[in-house]
Amino acid sequence: MKILVPIKRVIDYAVKVRVDPTKGGVQLQNVKMSMNPFCEIAIEEAIRIKESLTKSKSPCEVVAVSIGPKQCSETIRTALAMGADRGVHLTTDMRGDYMELQPLAIAQLLKGVVEREQPDLVLLGKQSIDSDCGQTGPMLAGLLNVPQATYAAKITIDSSITVERETDDGTETIKLSTTSKPAIVTCDLRLNAPRYASMPNIMKAKKKKVDVFNAQEMAEELGVDLSPRNDVVEVYEPPARLAGEIVESVDELVKKLKEKGLLS
Repeated sequence: MKILVPIKRVIDYAVKVRVDPTKGGVQLQNVKMSMNPFCEIAIEEAIRIKESLTKSKSPCEVVAVSIGPKQCSETIRTALAMGADRGVHLTTDMRGDYMELQPLAIAQLLKGVVEREQPDLVLLGKQSIDSDCGQTGPMLAGLLNVPQATYAAKITIDSSITVERETDDGTETIKLSTTSKPAIVTCDLRLNAPRYASMPNIMKAKKKKVDVFNAQEMAEELGVDLSPRNDVVEVYEPPARLAGEIVESVDELVKKLKEKGLLS
């Protein structure tokens, strides 16, 4: 089995995001970047599947792919240190936080990678924490015309792929057809807890192979237009939260809510 895992380099989740003075986006310079947390979950799940298959003496390869600037090589090396076998890097200076590269363009590039690699399964994070679109996985499945499952909370692989997915009403279990490959699964928060890479594995990751391609050249080969479909007019900070009021009774609370038009 071959598992392809697209991963994204984003502003670290613990960093306070600041809007650029031009209001054309958020500041990326001198800001700590790391792998998108949901992509980490997807890598962890791919490695767990690989370990499970290895125990049953079934070969499995995990390939991490990232689209972005040369610094994305660090993100790929993180995935390799966690246990991925190989990396693919599509280099581009276009911003990947929706300002320039948007989900459809990313999905079209990934379609080219999938056709090249011919994986059996593609695992993605359900969304990235910068744009929060959650569209790349479903778009990729649509472009490839293959089965998909989103918001996976549990994945079971035997003769088929069974996914327990999260919904607003609880969870539902679906079985993906394996006649059309690859199956596309997007990973939710409760699927697993990603491991920390050990120092020996970090050193081994430096020797693992990473194939580098130019994203623009691949787009031209595929006949894909990478220009954004939507223009971001302005990015601004959310308004400061107003101070609350302390009331002495429920009646006073109801009165205040009615005055503000929150109750009729």
